[in-house]
Amino acid sequence: MDRLRLHIEQITPITDEEFEFIRSFFTLKKVRKGQYLIQEGDDVKYEYLVLSGIYKVFYTDDQGKEYVCMFAQENWWMSDYSSYFNQTPAAMYLECLVPGEVLCLTLYGREKLASEMHKMEHFFRVKMTRGFVALQQRIKILLFNAPQKRYEEFAKLYPVLIQQIPKKMIAEFLGLRRETLSRLYTNSK
Repeated sequence: MDRLRLHIEQITPITDEEFEFIRSFFTLKKVRKGQYLIQEGDDVKYEYLVLSGIYKVFYTDDQGKEYVCMFAQENWWMSDYSSYFNQTPAAMYLECLVPGEVLCLTLYGREKLASEMHKMEHFFRVKMTRGFVALQQRIKILLFNAPQKRYEEFAKLYPVLIQQIPKKMIAEFLGLRRETLSRLYTNSK
């Protein structure tokens, strides 16, 4: 749980007493490779803070084709946010690619923390704002860049992911065919 405190204090300082209160809302979960934290149709009970491991958040179409929305690694937050905040069945999947640990936070816990502690309301607002900005950047990269530039941006932003995620999944994330990504990967070495 010390990592949770360090994570929060990157945005706002907290006292020992405040941290004990905050910590009481989180539960630790170990996650195996291939384990789903969320599947389509599930009740989405948690938002997750990644302590370790790598995770994939994705949709599938009627034919089973995957559309990767994001990969999550240490200190990233993840969930099916539409379902989490609206308390509706999940529309996406959240799968563990590299075993790790996550901290789980219910919507009730999140709301209680935000309403009772201005520091946590500020923390959640900053994290959500940063996530929104990152999403806009991802959309811009996908809309305006050629495949080579998309790959270069991804490699620059996420060097750990390039090494640990199968190329097929990176291709899905970048909106490329696997063959195109293989050619780009070979040319960049």
